[in-house]
Amino acid sequence: MVLRSNTLVHKLDLPNAEQALPGRDTPLPLAGPHFVSGHALQGPFPAGLEQAIFALGCFWGAERRFWQQPGVWTTAVGYAGGLTPNPTYEETCTGQTGHTEAVLVVFDPQLTSYAALLKVFWESHNPTQGMRQGNDQGSQYRSAIFCTSAEQLATAQASAAQFQAELDKSGLGAITSEIAAAPAFYYAETYHQQYLAKNPEGYCGLSGTGVCLPA
Repeated sequence: MVLRSNTLVHKLDLPNAEQALPGRDTPLPLAGPHFVSGHALQGPFPAGLEQAIFALGCFWGAERRFWQQPGVWTTAVGYAGGLTPNPTYEETCTGQTGHTEAVLVVFDPQLTSYAALLKVFWESHNPTQGMRQGNDQGSQYRSAIFCTSAEQLATAQASAAQFQAELDKSGLGAITSEIAAAPAFYYAETYHQQYLAKNPEGYCGLSGTGVCLPA
């Protein structure tokens, strides 16, 4: 892969349109159902299910945290929040796509709630670290909540204010998580999907702050 000459100074910067890699017009190949649930990774999904997108560091551990939750029908990992269409993992790692590693969560609102998923999000990582998560550094590890409805956006913003109050009590910093309307979600390569179920001894750097979001 040849990078453009106007590369970023470092991977903590987000690229502009001129710096972003061009990507491709067609999605990356994606094979098979969910390795754990057996459900489809891509829609259309059954009627009545809802979708949410979260980014909280390396998507291997993040996806596992969500597929373990009751009421979650399927999950998938991918890239979101950047400029490059249909990026590869290697391209995303350069910092020149602008994407963060993200998890698509498809859930049954009769069995769980968006608020419950937000509690998992806040408590599973450190949302105050900017362009990193633990030892993983770069824009691809930044924290984000990408909302698929106005109701989700309002709920996410309210939960952020509530969690910030709890962080303040513990002497921790300000939340840096992006909260925005959902951009395009680009599925990652098949080998990344449910990676920690396929590779139980694989890397997972996911770690919370110990602060809890009140029910």
